Amino acid sequence: MKTKTFGGKTAFVTGGASGIGRALTVELLASGARVMIADIAGAAEAARALGCEGVALDVTDGAAVARAVRAFASAHGSLDYIFNNAGVAIVGETKSMSASDWKRVLDINVYGVVHGVHAAYPIMIQQGAGHIVNTASAAGLLPIPGAVAYATSKHAVVGLSTSLRAEARSYGVKVSVLCPSFVRTAIADNVKLLGKIDRSAALSVVDRIGWMSPETLARTALRGVARNDAVIVAPGYARLLVGAVRRYPMVGDLFGAVATQVISRLS
Repeated sequence: MKTKTFGGKTAFVTGGASGIGRALTVELLASGARVMIADIAGAAEAARALGCEGVALDVTDGAAVARAVRAFASAHGSLDYIFNNAGVAIVGETKSMSASDWKRVLDINVYGVVHGVHAAYPIMIQQGAGHIVNTASAAGLLPIPGAVAYATSKHAVVGLSTSLRAEARSYGVKVSVLCPSFVRTAIADNVKLLGKIDRSAALSVVDRIGWMSPETLARTALRGVARNDAVIVAPGYARLLVGAVRRYPMVGDLFGAVATQVISRLS
């Protein structure tokens, strides 16, 4: 996808070395943007391969995020976009989750986004322009038994994004939130499973539902960003399901009950 929206613009992408972040970077570069990949591992290698900048960064370290974002903005004279994309998932019943499991998910998925916003927002206010794009999930709009901590974190990101969007408008700053369903990235293979959940059985369930590729999602996401969409849900079946749950809350109860049965059969 090539669009004039991103030509000559600067974009800081967390979790950019692989998966959704890497796919976003590829599309942004193809559109003429100047991109900084930030990731806890593999940023330098990905940056060399893609022909952009890269920095090793742990998004749970707020001070480090602030330094990296400020340095990028200072070097290029502006910060047009930040994609707060880094994330992790843990799957299994909540009764099996430890306090450290909860902390890891919330530290990366919520505070990682908070740190990116905290670093970028003042710069964008000073500029009078900029666009914050936070990666949540369809799990931030639906009941997701078997991934309660993950869903909690993504609901938080949706709430942060939609609320900040309203507040930021008066400063000329835009905010969007990306809410994809199942995307085939390394997270699927590396996700921590609690209890006796069988990984191959879990993946086969999603195989039947259907995966979205990171590349397809990136193109969909950037079209939504270019339109300044508030909430970008993909693919189509996820939009239909989210719409049905919003209009008919009982659909959410039914969806949650079915998902609970599926999770129980994976153990």
